[in-house]
Amino acid sequence: MTNKQTERTLRADAERSARAILTAAEQVLAEDPGASMEQIAAAAGVARTTIHRRFASRQALIEALATSAARQLAQAVDDGRPDTAPPLVAMHRITANVLQVKGAWAFALELPADPHSEAALLQQDIARRCTAVLARAQADKLIDATADLDWVRRVYYALLGESLHGNNDAGVDPDTLAARIVDTLLHGAGPRT
Repeated sequence: MTNKQTERTLRADAERSARAILTAAEQVLAEDPGASMEQIAAAAGVARTTIHRRFASRQALIEALATSAARQLAQAVDDGRPDTAPPLVAMHRITANVLQVKGAWAFALELPADPHSEAALLQQDIARRCTAVLARAQADKLIDATADLDWVRRVYYALLGESLHGNNDAGVDPDTLAARIVDTLLHGAGPRT
């Protein structure tokens, strides 16, 4: 094996180890926010020293967890084609994608982020992109021309949160929940005319 092949193998192993640690940290900390690094290491199937080699402190692990989750959320938005898909299609795709990511990374995505951290910057960009999709929907007359899009975005976020935390929605697939959320956002709960 050449040096470059060895480097690639070591890098791939380190990336797999980091992903396993972050996945385990999400699961363990979601159940017990005070869980120790040892508990996270055990759940990841790695030695505690492996975690400390990769993350200098518990806070560094938490920050990496928040950043990783925010990156996945940003990718979920990208995958919904917010700039090119018809607004209604983009809203549905993004909603279904976001529900999946938020369901898997609920602990990490609820962590308060330092305002200058990568996670906070990603969240700000996601909010901006969400408002842009809503503006496209408004231009297509799916949203009232006088609606405050910042308020509409906040209502949308609230609907996402309720769908994720509501007991009645457990086991409902993301596409069905996305349809409910988008329908409620665009039409409310009033009678159809």
